[in-house]
Amino acid sequence: MVKSQAGEEEKGTLRWWQLSLLGVASTIGTGYFLGSGLGIRIAGPAILIAFVLAAVGTYMVFEVLAKMTADRPEQGSFRSYAKRAFGRWAGFSSGWVYWCSEVLIMGSQLTALSLFTRFWFPGIPMWIFAIGYAVLGLGVILLGNRAFDSMENVLSVIKIAAIFMFLGVAGAALMGFIPGGGRRPPVFPHTTDTFFPTGYRGLWSGMIFAFYAFGGIEVMGMMAVRLREPKDAPKAGTIMLLLLSIVYVLSIGLAITMVAWSAFDPKQSPFITALGKYPLPFIPHVFNGVLIVAGFSTMVASLYAVTTMLVTLAKDKDAPPLFARKVWGKRPLFSIGLTAAGLAASIILSFVMPGRIYEYITTSAGLLLLYNWFFILVTSGKLLKLTAFGQVKRWAGMVLILLAVTGTLFHATSRPGFWGSLIFVGIIGIVTLILQFAVWKRSKKHVARGIRRKTFVLIRPKGTT
Repeated sequence: MVKSQAGEEEKGTLRWWQLSLLGVASTIGTGYFLGSGLGIRIAGPAILIAFVLAAVGTYMVFEVLAKMTADRPEQGSFRSYAKRAFGRWAGFSSGWVYWCSEVLIMGSQLTALSLFTRFWFPGIPMWIFAIGYAVLGLGVILLGNRAFDSMENVLSVIKIAAIFMFLGVAGAALMGFIPGGGRRPPVFPHTTDTFFPTGYRGLWSGMIFAFYAFGGIEVMGMMAVRLREPKDAPKAGTIMLLLLSIVYVLSIGLAITMVAWSAFDPKQSPFITALGKYPLPFIPHVFNGVLIVAGFSTMVASLYAVTTMLVTLAKDKDAPPLFARKVWGKRPLFSIGLTAAGLAASIILSFVMPGRIYEYITTSAGLLLLYNWFFILVTSGKLLKLTAFGQVKRWAGMVLILLAVTGTLFHATSRPGFWGSLIFVGIIGIVTLILQFAVWKRSKKHVARGIRRKTFVLIRPKGTT
């Protein structure tokens, strides 16, 4: 039996389809609704290939994570499996890399949410919206798993409905049922020059943004411990990722058919751009609302994940034990408090630092998330008895992630983020090394001495001193 981050007993109440819905809620966010526009600008229509490759890589990561969960459900998910496979250093570094990356990403999400809300309320300062969304998100976490599940299920349905609305409206526009569209007739880029306008290097550079659109499956892995039948985790993830991949490719394919790839603005949702030339005044408002729903949903899912991660780190003494303590309503208020403090610092940075610098930091955080995905695949090779085909898939997944990571070196927007991610890894690595040799090694010696003393007392003959 597993305990949640709120200290509630997990009795396995989730059905597989509910986990699929929660997976949609934690995955479809601003990375898809907004970030895909930047991917189109970098790779052109070839971003469709990047999305297919990212879907394959994501599936390979989740497949092994689901198998490890089915074999031995653990609250800490990939961090706990890394520790079991390689030792304490792996669990410590994996957990803190994930916590840092998600806190920075959440700060970026709050900044985006504030920008979207100012579309309707331009006179209100952004920091007020950021604080408001942060408080709402923390409130959902404090209410516990039932409130979290209910809210995420509702928001996932809204996001899916918005995507299908776009597909329906775009299809009607292409068939001529909606007048307008501008001078350029809708046409799918079917030649090499039109499909690869920035070359194969552009496709390589754009892969990172396709992977961003699938970010969140590790949260689904954490929630998989709450399934009635842990063995259903692979089915839940497979169906969710398959449907998501089809919808992603179809919707982006329609967008680049309706509008030339060079017309997309990275600061605007590509779906708003695609329908912008049609007399549909409600579209900007509808999709602005969807962007807010998507961003808030993924932010709350990240809050759930980092709080859970911090509690498991504290339980394993890889963080101060205080963060595992349950207080009001059996909630880990100290863990939630630290996450809130990190979130507040991230919000302040986003408004104080120049835009580009903070953009580099958040890109670094996204890369750190991919490093964790890579390590999930590495861990699975140690803990799972994979078939020959399973090993091929595992290695293929690692290659795809490495392609996405190294592709950032070929674009000016992403390159500083790559070097920044290495700095983060280096700092956490140094801290891990210090703890390994100065703290953990010494505590192991003390434990060994205590065992030897107890053994001596137990075997000492009577009458000896």
